Amino acid sequence: MDFALSRPIYDVATLREIESRHAGAEPPLMARAGAAAVTQALTFATPDGPPPLVVCGPGNNGGDGFVLARLLRSRGLAPVVVFAGDAAKLPVDARAAFEHYRAAGGAAVSEIPAGRYSLAVDALFGIGLQRPLAGAHAALAERINGLGCPVLALDIPSGLCADTGRVLGCAVRADATLSFIALKPGLLTLDGPDHCGAISVDSLGLDAEGALPARGRTVTPALFAAHLTPRPLNSHKGMMGSVGILGGAPGMVGAPLLAGRAALKLGAGRVYVGLLDAAAPAVDAVQLELMLRQPGEILAAGLATALAAGPGLGQSKAALELLRNAIAAPLPLVLDADALNLLAARPVLAKQLRRRGAPTLLTPHPLEAARLLGSDAAVVQADRVQAALTLAEKFDAVAVLKGCGSVIAAPDGRWFINASGNPGMAGAGQGDVLSGLAATLLAQGWGADLAALCAVHLHGLAADLLAGGGIGPVGLTAGETIDAARRLFNAWLLAGRNGN
Repeated sequence: MDFALSRPIYDVATLREIESRHAGAEPPLMARAGAAAVTQALTFATPDGPPPLVVCGPGNNGGDGFVLARLLRSRGLAPVVVFAGDAAKLPVDARAAFEHYRAAGGAAVSEIPAGRYSLAVDALFGIGLQRPLAGAHAALAERINGLGCPVLALDIPSGLCADTGRVLGCAVRADATLSFIALKPGLLTLDGPDHCGAISVDSLGLDAEGALPARGRTVTPALFAAHLTPRPLNSHKGMMGSVGILGGAPGMVGAPLLAGRAALKLGAGRVYVGLLDAAAPAVDAVQLELMLRQPGEILAAGLATALAAGPGLGQSKAALELLRNAIAAPLPLVLDADALNLLAARPVLAKQLRRRGAPTLLTPHPLEAARLLGSDAAVVQADRVQAALTLAEKFDAVAVLKGCGSVIAAPDGRWFINASGNPGMAGAGQGDVLSGLAATLLAQGWGADLAALCAVHLHGLAADLLAGGGIGPVGLTAGETIDAARRLFNAWLLAGRNGN
């Protein structure tokens, strides 16, 4: 198994600083960007096929497009170029690119002509866009979306916020995006994955990390590969950690059972499931290895080496007391679901959480995150990276903001975006499975940051594995991801043993 390296992710402000440090580079960055785009464009467009279309905007992204169009002409193609701007108002480098394109015999029109195209290149707006697309620019984006040919976006699809992944009014839907210098958050989270298609990166010959170290990174197994070591032959269950799952209010017993099954199948030596429902069964008939207990007993007897509180917990007085005791316990702790809702409503409890010495991991979805932040889900989704960072700082915990492109943030300001997973995970019980996976890793001595990275990435890959085999995404169930996660985790361990 290939443990691909984690890649840096930069926000727009940092990218602008990197660009400014290379303003005098030769060849210029715009020339490099246009040249990089040619290779991508020629995978779609050929001299004997329909012409490519290049839509250039009023800024430097448009300049990239003019360089590309000129180079396409030099390779025997006849691109149709649309210019949605005023040449006299172009930035200096973009104006030079426009003039070079015209000097090479190129022409530009203001609207997309009717006809067939082998490719549409979106060079309308780049990472600097902060306002919604409107008027003629919005019409061009919608026209590109309706052409019925492949779409290549330069740097980022026009209309997509590079820092957040929000669609600004409307946005181009690309089949491929060529990101210059490095990845941006907006490509990977919220609406980004629905608009970017296949993402590739061209560094333009720059060492971005050498210039400015990145605070954000993609999640890959390489980040936690040092922990992926096979068990020694001389192993016993006491070495594998003991997980306590706390929840199971009446009508919600299934949630902690899912979490417990996930913990067991990721290798916990013992799993205790504490159920608040007094009428709950004494045995899990599906997973007989689980030990079902009264939740208070798990804490009082010191049975666990890590806890997960929240799956099916409810918001009763008994649930609140259980959460207080879990926070007070000197054990690594995962908080999810109603544990987060109880926490959000009680500032005193939040202060206690911040003061605990043991590792803490929060796994909210956007609405739960909004409650924790005293905000609303729309504000959280408007800047997912910042919301996750704020949560991590506020509670001195590792925070996982779940969703498309889950964001993992640490209290020290590091953040990560996970790209595994699919829409099949938008269903009941998936968060419970994630809690069980993370709790197992915590119980086995992983730090909260690495446990979060591994659990989130593994969970998403398990769903991808199932979807690739025809089990989902529609109808994929949380329970089905557990066995797939076990299979993948064992493959990682085998790869680690073999040095791959």
